[in-house]
Amino acid sequence: VRLIRTTAEGARRDTSPAKSKAKTPGSAPLLAEIVAWLDDAKAEDIVTIPLAGKSSLGDYMVVATGRSDRQVGAIAGQLQEKIKAKGETVRVEGMTACDWVLLDTGDIIIHVFRPEVRDFYNLEKMWKAELPPEIPHDDPSQH
Repeated sequence: VRLIRTTAEGARRDTSPAKSKAKTPGSAPLLAEIVAWLDDAKAEDIVTIPLAGKSSLGDYMVVATGRSDRQVGAIAGQLQEKIKAKGETVRVEGMTACDWVLLDTGDIIIHVFRPEVRDFYNLEKMWKAELPPEIPHDDPSQH
C-alpha cells in the first residue's frame, strides 16, 4: 500500500490509500482541486501525504516544486486566490522570499518549494508513512 501519492491523477480520482483504513475526510474534494490547480500552474513533483493517524495538523499535506522563487510565488498566489474564491480561509507564510511558501486551509497544508530548498528539508521523508524494512540483527553492515 502506497501512502504517499506522487501523481496529480491519483488525487483527482480520489483514490486515497487512507480510505481503506478510515473514513475519507471531508477535505478530499478540496484536495483534488488543489492538486489540479497546482498541476495547471505547472508545479512539479506534486506529492500528497495523508496525515490521518499521524498528526492532528490536518487531513492532508501537499508538497510541490516551482522552478524559481518567482514561479513559487506565482503558484502560491494563484492557489491562495482560488482557495479563497471557494469560500475557504487560507493562511500564507513565506511570500516575501518565495523559497518556501506554506498555505494552510486548516485541513490541508500545502508547501511550495524551490528545488534546492525542497531537497534540503525533504518533508516527504519526514512524513513518510512506510517504515524501512527491518534489518536483521546479525547484519555486519549495521553497527
